[in-house]
Amino acid sequence: MGSSRIILGTLGLLSCLTLSVSVPTAAAAPTPRELPRVPFTQRYQAVQHGGLVRASNSGISCRKEQSPKAELCAEVKRGAAGVNSDFEMFYSEVDKDPDTYNSTRAELKVPKGAKVSYARLYWGGNLRVGEQKPPEDSGRVLVAEPGGAYKEVLADTVIGHRTGGGSDAYQASADVTPLVRRSGAGMWTVAQLNIAMGHSEVGAWGGWTLVAAYEHPQEPVRRISLWDGFKDLAAGGGETVGIDGLDAPAGSAGRAGVVAYDGDRGSLGDSLTVTADRGRHVSLGNEENPFNDVMNSTITESGNHSFVRQPEHMNSLGYDADVFDLSPALSGGARSLSFRFTGESQGHFLGVLFVQTDARR
Repeated sequence: MGSSRIILGTLGLLSCLTLSVSVPTAAAAPTPRELPRVPFTQRYQAVQHGGLVRASNSGISCRKEQSPKAELCAEVKRGAAGVNSDFEMFYSEVDKDPDTYNSTRAELKVPKGAKVSYARLYWGGNLRVGEQKPPEDSGRVLVAEPGGAYKEVLADTVIGHRTGGGSDAYQASADVTPLVRRSGAGMWTVAQLNIAMGHSEVGAWGGWTLVAAYEHPQEPVRRISLWDGFKDLAAGGGETVGIDGLDAPAGSAGRAGVVAYDGDRGSLGDSLTVTADRGRHVSLGNEENPFNDVMNSTITESGNHSFVRQPEHMNSLGYDADVFDLSPALSGGARSLSFRFTGESQGHFLGVLFVQTDARR
């Protein structure tokens, strides 16, 4: 997000899906209706032996420097500080299909012997940069399971869509449980994200995250919760998401995952704090996600790059999908958790929160 960024406002989510082996050509799918705001609500919850995994990648990256102050694009891809508004941005493409103009892969690490109980795909991006992408295409992506061919995923209910400040942005989601349950672990490919390339003062951004809950008889009993919405966080602004009904004993382990958009590396002020049972506040962060720059264009797992992505850019230039260690907040046990997000100096968007905590047997 550039220095002249004007926060766009709250967007909505897409839900539901249609899967088909090939893209229909005879008739276009109905355009989902639009909503300007969807509050954070619980999408899925379960208490079971098992846990949560996710695969994520961004769909666009830098191609050429446009600002004299910008680091070299190659260095930014390796993790140097940089913001999307300082570059000409171009699609990432990893498949050999001439009919796709962007495609990226990421590993979904479903444990061997596990059964997927729920899976949801989230995607989003900026439709207006050097070009304008048609918003009616935002409800469609192509997904290929490990070793499989592309299948069309359509959202057919609600689409969040808001223009302003030189941008045209959205977030979408779809239930993909049957597909992920059938295909499981491995490299998943998502193509045809509706995001714009080019250069502008606002910058290009976009990406996808696949979240999967699973059952496994040899793993601890855990409470699993998936929340989503879309909220713009202006500088100093905040959003609180509360999760009740926990039964985490003292010394429990836990993880919290977040999907956010247009967070810039080096634009400070954004933070994530957790409060257990209205007790002390615990700031979440790590070496890759500093406590005052937690949404900093990274895709990490407790500060590590622990799953394979293609391409694997260390600075994703406006897309965050990070998993944090919740154990410090659970040291005394917890019946509830309150997550507080604050916006960076240039603002960013919050889209998804997923949480797993130990539960009593």
